[in-house]
Order: sequence, then C-alpha cells, then structure tokens
Amino acid sequence: MDPAFAAKVVVVSASGALAPGPLTASTAALGAKEGWRAGFSVAVGHTLVELPLVFAVAYGVGSALTSPPAKALLGLAGGAFMVFFAALTFKSIVSAAEPEGGASGRLGSALATGMALSLFNPFFLMWWLGVGSPLIAEALEGGVQGLLAFYAAHVWIDYAWLSLVAGLGSAARLNGKAFKGLLAGLAVLMLYFGVSTATSAFAWLAGAG
Repeated sequence: MDPAFAAKVVVVSASGALAPGPLTASTAALGAKEGWRAGFSVAVGHTLVELPLVFAVAYGVGSALTSPPAKALLGLAGGAFMVFFAALTFKSIVSAAEPEGGASGRLGSALATGMALSLFNPFFLMWWLGVGSPLIAEALEGGVQGLLAFYAAHVWIDYAWLSLVAGLGSAARLNGKAFKGLLAGLAVLMLYFGVSTATSAFAWLAGAG
C-alpha cells in the first residue's frame, strides 16, 4: 500500500473511531467489569460486522442501506438496544455493593455488544457509505489485496482504542465510588444515544411515508 494512502486511512479512520459514541461508552462500562479484554472483544464483534460491510460497499450492495426504511429499522433496533444496555448498567450499579470482576454477565457479552452496536447503528453505516466509500474506491485499485490492506490499516485503531478505553474503565475498580460514578455517567450517555438514535429513526420513517 502507498504510504501516503496508508497515512490518510489512519487519520480518517481515527476521526471515526475516536469520536465519542455508544460503542466507546459501552466499552468503558464493560471494561469496568472485565478490563482491557472487554475492549478487545468489543472490537472483534465490531469487525465481524464491519468487514462484510466494507466488501458490501466495495461491490455496490451497501447502497441499499441508504433508504429511509432501512435506516429507520436499524435506528429503532439500535436505539432499543442502547436503552436496554443503559438499563442493565443502572441495574448493576444498584445491585453491586462493591465492584467485582467476573460480573460481566449483568452487562452482557462484549462480543455481542460490539456486533449489535455496529449492526444497528445507522450513523456507523452512513460513515462508511459517506466518508469510507471514497477510501474503499481508492483501495480497490489494488484489487482484493488492496482492499484487505486498506482494512488492516483502518481496523487496528479500533482494537487499540477500545482496549485502551476498557482498560481505563477497569482502573475505576480501584475506588468503589469512582466505579459507580463512571457506570452512572456511561449509563446516562447510553440512554441519550439510544433516545437520539430512535428519534432519528422516527424522522427517517416519517420521511419515507
């Protein structure tokens, strides 16, 4: 891969990966229970959705995801999942007298969370269709190998960032009050993301009618 193109991929990818959002918030909440491994698992779940999407966009299938009904359906499902995750996080604050390791079951699987918050996030899909698609087109000049090299240059940021976020969340376990404060803040963020995503979905649905 051309070094200049690789640098561009890293910079553009970082603008999406490091932006505050439901994936980052949920990773920090899971990391408070499981440590940095939760971030790595979230990134794996994210990759399981993202890599097929990259190929779909590359070969024209992804355009079907831009229709208002499709975005509305994804937005409603994603918003519901985020609200559910927020409720589980609030529940874990109430039920846990002290932060404990191995309690991740109350917040669900990190792998499944990474998949769900990617698959049902219309803004993630639109990022790839809008910002990512020109990069994909450029990568395709090198064929499938070029596309895979492009994705490798992109995805390592997700693994590094989400593992770091989860590790920082885990550090809160050193102080019980900080732990609960962190989870409460992240639960509020997830609730906000869920409601705003569902609201956008209703707007898309109204536009489709």
